[in-house]
Amino acid sequence: MTDDSASGFQTDVPAPATKSEAATAVAEQPQPEEVSRNRPVVVTGGSGLVGTHLCRQLVEAGWKVRAIVRDAEKAATRIGHLRLEIRVGDIRDPESMRPALADAGALIHLAAIAIEKPGDSYEAVNTDATAVLLAAARAAGVQRIVYMSQNGANSSSPYRFLRSKGVAEDMVTTSTMKWTVLKPSVIFGPEDEFVNVLARLVRLSPLVFPLPGGGVARFQPIAVDDVALAARRCLEDSGTVRRTLSIGGSTPLTLRQMTERILVAMNASRKLVGVPVSILRPLIAVAERLLPRPPVTTGLLELLDMDNVVPENDLTATLGIDPMPFAPEELLYLRQITVSDAIASLFHA
Repeated sequence: MTDDSASGFQTDVPAPATKSEAATAVAEQPQPEEVSRNRPVVVTGGSGLVGTHLCRQLVEAGWKVRAIVRDAEKAATRIGHLRLEIRVGDIRDPESMRPALADAGALIHLAAIAIEKPGDSYEAVNTDATAVLLAAARAAGVQRIVYMSQNGANSSSPYRFLRSKGVAEDMVTTSTMKWTVLKPSVIFGPEDEFVNVLARLVRLSPLVFPLPGGGVARFQPIAVDDVALAARRCLEDSGTVRRTLSIGGSTPLTLRQMTERILVAMNASRKLVGVPVSILRPLIAVAERLLPRPPVTTGLLELLDMDNVVPENDLTATLGIDPMPFAPEELLYLRQITVSDAIASLFHA
């Protein structure tokens, strides 16, 4: 660096880049999108947690969007104000999905379940439906897919939820499509079913709040808007094709640290007490049998006792997104949760 003080300019004349350095610099730049903006992007789970935010971002960025939803009323409330096509359908039904993928330019597959209920198993919704969608995409000539997997998902996982997502992920990555897989840690936002569940349980626990396994398991909570932006950037950057990207928030936090921040955001005070999973398991099993919508299942309870972090965060390193922190000021929407809201959530959506 030289200071041309007489002219008021600073000049920085680096040495000429070597051939390998130049190639690396080009590779690190976002590559042009290959998906035509004249054809719709099909988003499954279009009115879900990530889908709501992604549909908004895609529409604002000028994409044509076709949102696949199961609940027309919910979709009308969440995304009905956007300039997009809403199509009601069951992703498990080939007859429904073939026309849904017709003339599409790309598929962003978000739809999945974390808690089973009668008629909706992990294998049916998370795995089998992915096979249906891949077949429908092939029949329609759709080449591009962005698949939302899960951090920790693996086809050999002993946990059914993670295994169901892992098997689906394998289907995508062994397909002939131009795929990108996103594997987020826990997602937080006003409609999430992780942080909001913890907040509702706080309202139902007036003095003491139990932490599974002592609350030492680590997570890397990522804001829903950041996840949606990651999916959009993958769609728009052909350099992400045939890549699996692990994404998380800025800082790994233990479940105890997350709960402490939730309490601050809610302006609530509770004594946090570690409880072994072995003690909580039978209590959760009873709740599963008695409640139409249990806040936690025995399967998910096990996942609260294991780390869910992203050592190499592609959110920043690959996609160039500065993550929103998991901070009390970003969680103030939790204050709106009342005791009656928490009780009602156990019985209906």
